[in-house]
Amino acid sequence: MSKNPKGRKSRLPLLIIAVIALAAAGYTFRDRVTGEKAPAMMTARVSTGTVEETVLATGTLKPSKLVAVGAQVSGRVTALKVELGQQVTKGDLIAEIDSVTQENALRTAKASLANVRAQRVEKEASLLLAEQTLTRQKSMLAQKAVSQADFETAQANVKTTRAQIEALDASIIEAEVAVSTAEANLGYTQITAPIDGTVLSVVTQEGQTVNAAQSAPTIVIMGQLDVMTVRAEISEADIVRVNAGQPIYFTILSDPERRYEATLASIEPAPESIRSDSSFSTSTTSSSTSSTSSAIYYNGIFNVPNEDGRLRTYMTAQVHIVLGRAEDALTVPAVALGPRNADGTYTVRVVEDDKITTRQVEIGLNDKVIAEVRSGLQKGDKVVTGEGSASAPASGSRRMGGPPMGF
Repeated sequence: MSKNPKGRKSRLPLLIIAVIALAAAGYTFRDRVTGEKAPAMMTARVSTGTVEETVLATGTLKPSKLVAVGAQVSGRVTALKVELGQQVTKGDLIAEIDSVTQENALRTAKASLANVRAQRVEKEASLLLAEQTLTRQKSMLAQKAVSQADFETAQANVKTTRAQIEALDASIIEAEVAVSTAEANLGYTQITAPIDGTVLSVVTQEGQTVNAAQSAPTIVIMGQLDVMTVRAEISEADIVRVNAGQPIYFTILSDPERRYEATLASIEPAPESIRSDSSFSTSTTSSSTSSTSSAIYYNGIFNVPNEDGRLRTYMTAQVHIVLGRAEDALTVPAVALGPRNADGTYTVRVVEDDKITTRQVEIGLNDKVIAEVRSGLQKGDKVVTGEGSASAPASGSRRMGGPPMGF
């Protein structure tokens, strides 16, 4: 029996269609198994908002006036009149030091003064007698009743006594100074508050002996807490952009939601490391590399009111120095900006009619999250911010656009 060629030809198109269908099904099945997808383009719309460019710095809070109240005389602290955290007024008694030595020194000085004054009274009487003798000698010399030598002796006695009185006057001044010094030393045994403020630390306890001859012993540390001073460390990388008079806000670690506003008052001209500069060392072996081995920071100083006492001594302040602020400005995500061009503009990719084009955009303030657009874009423009990556397993992936494999 012969085969029917016409029947074979009629089945051929059906076979081709079946092969194509199987290949397509296999390709779709493999994509689903591998999870391979084409990369998605990430975009964002140009919108309006507020841009604020700041310099970050870390600061330390201190009272506007911080005083270490010390002792100027040596002795045992016989009484301590204040407690930690106590509010005191200028002139209030803080502590007393044993005053026996100072009282004795004052009595001795007063006795010396009285002695010199008594000597002067005696010399005044001697001067009166010498002057009377000189007057008699002068009249008797005219009558030739005394010799010239006796007359000259009487003159010398008057001059000598007057000189002795002048010397005693100087001694009196010296003794009065000694009395004044002794009185001051006695007063130093009564330690009083130099300012209105709060006792922040009690360094010396009652009964402790202090030696003012070797060092200046501190009794308590006081501070005025109604105004706090912040010393913010500004990096040398940012210092050229910072100037006195710029607005500032800062937060504290325990209350990051509350912002404290202030104005930068001043910037110290040199970092604190200048105090240990090798140029001031007399040693020939001192190293000059210590100043370059660590980061350099310049202190920016400003004050902030503290009426409620919320800010405490030595708190850490997260300081933001505002370089510029633009409200209701045209903004674009900072990640959409390409490298900066020689003319200062940036290249931005824009999606228009499902096509990607590039534009040169002028940028103003940039806080590294959003940037102010000054020209080159309009509100509503769609800009490319990145490209999504295809999610695929560690093995078995294929390149985008390649033909299906294995079929």
